[in-house]
Amino acid sequence: MNLNSKIPAGPLAEKWTKYKSTIPIVAPNNKRKLEVIVVGSGLAGAGAAASLGELGYAVKCFTFHDSPRRAHSIAAQGGINAAKNYANDGDSIHRLFYDTIKGGDYRAREANVHRLAECSVQIIDHCVAQGVPFAREYGGLLENRSFGGVQVSRTFYARGQTGQQLLIGAYQSLSRQISLGTVEMFNRHEMLDLVVVDGKARGIIARNLITGEIQRHAAHAVILATGGYGNVFYLSTNAMMCNVTAAWKSVKKGALMANPCFTQIHPTCIPVSGEYQSKLTLMSESLRNDGRVWVPMKKEDAQAIQNGKLKGANIKEEDRDYFLERRYPAFGNLVPRDVASRAAKVECDKGHGVSPTGLAVYLDFSEAILRYGKMEANKQGMANPSKEQLIVLGEKVISDKYGNLFEMYEKITGENPYKEPMKIYPAVHYTMGGIWVDYNLETNIPGLFATGECNFSDHGANRLGASALMQGLADGYFVIPYTIGTFLANDISTPKIKNDLPEFLEAEKATKAFIDKLLNIKGNQSVESFHRRLGKIMWEYCGMARNEAGLIKGRQMIRELREEYYRDVFVPGTNDEYNPELEKAIRVADLMEHGELMMLDALDRNESCGGHFREESVSEDGEALRNDADYAYVAAWAWDENNPVLYKEPLIFENVELKTRSYK
Repeated sequence: MNLNSKIPAGPLAEKWTKYKSTIPIVAPNNKRKLEVIVVGSGLAGAGAAASLGELGYAVKCFTFHDSPRRAHSIAAQGGINAAKNYANDGDSIHRLFYDTIKGGDYRAREANVHRLAECSVQIIDHCVAQGVPFAREYGGLLENRSFGGVQVSRTFYARGQTGQQLLIGAYQSLSRQISLGTVEMFNRHEMLDLVVVDGKARGIIARNLITGEIQRHAAHAVILATGGYGNVFYLSTNAMMCNVTAAWKSVKKGALMANPCFTQIHPTCIPVSGEYQSKLTLMSESLRNDGRVWVPMKKEDAQAIQNGKLKGANIKEEDRDYFLERRYPAFGNLVPRDVASRAAKVECDKGHGVSPTGLAVYLDFSEAILRYGKMEANKQGMANPSKEQLIVLGEKVISDKYGNLFEMYEKITGENPYKEPMKIYPAVHYTMGGIWVDYNLETNIPGLFATGECNFSDHGANRLGASALMQGLADGYFVIPYTIGTFLANDISTPKIKNDLPEFLEAEKATKAFIDKLLNIKGNQSVESFHRRLGKIMWEYCGMARNEAGLIKGRQMIRELREEYYRDVFVPGTNDEYNPELEKAIRVADLMEHGELMMLDALDRNESCGGHFREESVSEDGEALRNDADYAYVAAWAWDENNPVLYKEPLIFENVELKTRSYK
């Protein structure tokens, strides 16, 4: 198979502008004849459905939630990047492009990333016009803050609720199109198969999650916007309903899964506290603007904290190791997520962790509280304020900036982060791998497109903070409305696709048969227990650190777990009813197959890059050791249960110099 990325010719900064002006488009009168299915209602899905509806296409949008507003984009906290240079600190489209390429450890396409940087400028203006309440400075201008892996302030935010506010804006646009009739919304419907007719994606099989009805839906093209697969690890910052099913069913119909081993471990999460947990809670990366990361310098102090005999606030300044500032002085606490996560793991592995499990480090705001307190005292003309007065003033500033995050932390942990430093530890957050797409966001199956976290295209081996929202909105609002025309322009004479074609009937039959198979196993173990076991295997052998022996063992363990699953899982109820256990059973079956492919991809990529850290590839100072000579490619896998096939798309860098990342 020849992987044609379809990157336009010409200078990098001009590719997208020229391409938009020359690609085939569909006339307004012809758009009304064409139907498009959008699966997913997050920022990428809602943005695509609303935009295509506005253009005149007949759109069907599917979500397994009871409302599009429940999509997981709502959970994003910290912000969204844009190269506006409002802070006048040297930012530019090129700098955002370069930071993203470097942050992804040179494992993303230059052309896609530059387009993302270009679109970022439009995104902010678009969202402001929608009424998104971004934070503003005292003069009314939009406020910015910094995120990891950059040395400028380019992140726009709405306290710690940026994803929620952006999704409400997208939902408004989507609702308008629903009311106009250009978008037909299917809530509580889940895609269970892709229908391919004559080599083109022409529809989906969906299950009504309330009634269990299996439905056939046809269209001229299908857009997937179904998020990532982080729940393969069971414990992650994703909602429990997040899954890989829609993407994986497409892979089993011939789509390629690219770079599945590229997983983001976020350094700023509330640590695991017990076996009862089903998910983890993210503390926004924005907290690292003012919070300082440290562990006790003395191992005995760490042990005392672990045993509950000492508190972090009682450790003297000279006995604290601000290890990120020590190891990476140029970026300090704002190093990229993969770098910060590994550094925290190193300190905890040495025995300096600060939770009962030993798997936590501190994120401390005491210095920031005093600093802001002094600034406020100066503004108010206070002479010789006491330390207590400064703390009161500083806490008010911190509360205004991060209040909801601090409240969330206290509710979950029972500790007051204004008085005691937060405890944080890395956890699975985002997946950079996803369905392979070309420059048009079209997969190797004509007519099947993938947007947002569902595709692989923009983040390389490590996503920079505040770039997920940027990609979702760019793909939905500003890319797919143009590029889908490259496919649909050839379909204006194609009549409405019928859903009673043999391919639809066959896919429906196969879906029903698979559901019956699960329901009829009648074993002794719950779906949840298998999911938890899968997650432990993934975290142990394909988590923050990976090695050849562990990956071989992990893959075999997953294969054995899958065999046991189809022998002994118990799925209660029937298909013809609301049955969340059946929903979960289908998703976990797909996660197990995808987990095996992740192990295989990680085993094949014998280098360390970004979040993929192979213990065999480490520099003398403990950093990731990339191998550009052998692995500067996109690994695109065709799934075969017995023999997955790897296709390689070489990554060509003409505008940036390939070099070892340094944040020192």
